[in-house]
Amino acid sequence: MKAFFRFVLLALVLLLVAMASALLAMRFAIHGSEVTVPKVVGLTPAEAERAMAGLGLTLIVERQYYSADVAEGKLISQVPTAGMKVRRGWQVRAAQSLGPQRVAIPDVFGQSERAADLNIRRRGLDIGAVAYLQMPGVPADQVLAQSPPPNASGVSVPRIDLLITAPPPPQSFVMPNFLGQPLGSVNLVLLDAGFHVGTVTAAPSAPETTQGAINISAQTLAPRQPSPASIIVSQTPAPGQRVSAGATVNFEVR
Repeated sequence: MKAFFRFVLLALVLLLVAMASALLAMRFAIHGSEVTVPKVVGLTPAEAERAMAGLGLTLIVERQYYSADVAEGKLISQVPTAGMKVRRGWQVRAAQSLGPQRVAIPDVFGQSERAADLNIRRRGLDIGAVAYLQMPGVPADQVLAQSPPPNASGVSVPRIDLLITAPPPPQSFVMPNFLGQPLGSVNLVLLDAGFHVGTVTAAPSAPETTQGAINISAQTLAPRQPSPASIIVSQTPAPGQRVSAGATVNFEVR
């Protein structure tokens, strides 16, 4: 019995040693792959890539800003910041300086979106956010506002945000009830109102009844071809549904 307990105790000791060794190895593996992020602010992208080459880090230049303090082509910010510990393979995201602002901000008020786009891009600037707003009495596709404003100075980002008039919403109508009306007259009403007649299908005819028995023949089941005198038995869109101008209406007739 004593030998058995000694065996169990030895097994527990060996298990604890194995677990401690595994945790220690894992800790060394995790921290052994960590590196310290170098300072790349003030360097060119090529210089920054060389500084990070042996650390397994990747440089990504995400944005460009005007800066009166940092020379053109140099990096002006970085994330993560210098001195932070990260895993190998981490991406360092940076912004690059365009130098002092040398491009005048154009005036694109009242221009169409395409004209404003051409005017902005030919100066080496970019289009930023574009928003649309409906303005009664103002033509659609016209620049209402811009940011930064014309001839602004001290601009940090080389792009212009625009606010443009949107076209008015399409006119909507309540679909009338055409059930029970002849197809020909309904067709004329829809065309005069600016709608379109789509698919017209014939509903199967009801079987004839003779002395209490149903007389079914191939001629009875065959649907008749629609004609202007055909009576509408169903429609899509349904009566009362809101539709836009120019919508297509489909019918089933008998």
